[in-house]
Amino acid sequence: MAPRKIIIDTDPGVDDILAILLALSASPEKLQVLLISVTYGNIDLQNCLRNAISLFHYVNKEIAWRESVGRSLGFETLRSSKPVVVAIGPEQPLAENASMVDFFHGQDGLGGPHLSQPHLTPAETWQHLLEVAETSSAPEQSEIIAKEMKNPSSLFTQSQTPAHLEILKLLRDNEPNSITIVAIGPMTNLALAAAEDPETFLKVKEIVVMGGHIDQADNPALQPPSSLEQAPNIPEPPFRLTRQPPGPIRDLLNMRNQTAPVADFNTFADPIAAARVYTLTSPKPHTVMPFALPLPLCEKQEEGVAPLPFLPSYPDNLSKRLNVTLFPMDITGKHVLARGDLEASLEPLLAAKSPLAEWVSAFMKATFDKIVSTSPGVSRDTVGVPVHDVLTIWYCVDYDDPKWEISEGEDLRVETVGQWTRGMFVADRRSRKRKDDDCDDGDGRLTGGNGNGNRLNRCVGSPGQDIFGGLLLKRIFGS
Repeated sequence: MAPRKIIIDTDPGVDDILAILLALSASPEKLQVLLISVTYGNIDLQNCLRNAISLFHYVNKEIAWRESVGRSLGFETLRSSKPVVVAIGPEQPLAENASMVDFFHGQDGLGGPHLSQPHLTPAETWQHLLEVAETSSAPEQSEIIAKEMKNPSSLFTQSQTPAHLEILKLLRDNEPNSITIVAIGPMTNLALAAAEDPETFLKVKEIVVMGGHIDQADNPALQPPSSLEQAPNIPEPPFRLTRQPPGPIRDLLNMRNQTAPVADFNTFADPIAAARVYTLTSPKPHTVMPFALPLPLCEKQEEGVAPLPFLPSYPDNLSKRLNVTLFPMDITGKHVLARGDLEASLEPLLAAKSPLAEWVSAFMKATFDKIVSTSPGVSRDTVGVPVHDVLTIWYCVDYDDPKWEISEGEDLRVETVGQWTRGMFVADRRSRKRKDDDCDDGDGRLTGGNGNGNRLNRCVGSPGQDIFGGLLLKRIFGS
């Protein structure tokens, strides 16, 4: 059986990094990573890109270290198809300023502060990233970025094409139904690709999405940062100023930017993008196209940031429906990496000076400590972190395991304009019989009858929550 070809669309933070490491560690008979398309997300685009480059740097060092100590090199998928193409997506959602959750992930998503820049082309972004690295006052991290970007034998290559066009190119160049897109960040890249060329986009085999929650509450609200207590009288700005420097005002904005209690971050960050992608699963996409379309120009456009293009409706009579498998927080939140398991696994590797173990240990320590500091009743010894994105890659690698449980054809919609419900997945739970008429307005838009509504597949069970953490660590770090 041919390996599953995947594109990973990601906003590299903690669980994204672990998910990518799991993918690159897979057997080449199981998986082939064609592209990593980077988007904004928990942090700004520049820092997401830095994290992706850092990942390849530490994997490169890890492979060299393993060879020097006589260990199995691992990362078979990566070594069999290197270099992996890395492409750059937009810096913002389709219709609004970006929301961020760097109050939890840190301003760089893994620990340290870096500033974002105005909108740049892919070539300008790569060059700007190199210039910042070469002139930065943080020499160690910047040296890593500069060295890896100029390394002729690097494990990745820099695409000069916008990510959504790179996605479409791969779909055109490969056989239909041969590529899976794993979406583990905001879905702006995918929405742009679908709008640019819907028929080419529909050549994808499957979209595997980490997003949403259906029957379970979202992440609990975190405790206010300590700096808020030190400056309680600072007025909150009337807009999302995502590039505000560190300090009390940024803390206030971070508290405002927490996701709604009914939405996960990936969907909340760009609900219109998610809704537009899911629309393609419908037999009649016009019945679920979001009301709030991106405008040609945005009056509140952030200074220095180019507006994203207006996205038209999809044409009638598309050749097929999109196949989407959703991994909501209902299932991903049950798959936890415990601190004790991680430390036990990494302890001998840290003693032996494994570069990858040192890096992962550092950012996971920061993550565990943040959870302990913001979650009452959680102690250092009992803390664990749900690594949501990893479950999507596990599914792609072991998709033939009969223990996966998938509920098929659910009519789930994304709320795009609600004041309190932005990003929420809405399901019609009424017990009455659905209408069979072709009503396109009012209540008819939520009946799902006669081809109306979305048709999403949803993961409701995995091969095992109890084996998840150990499997992840073993595949990435070896036995």
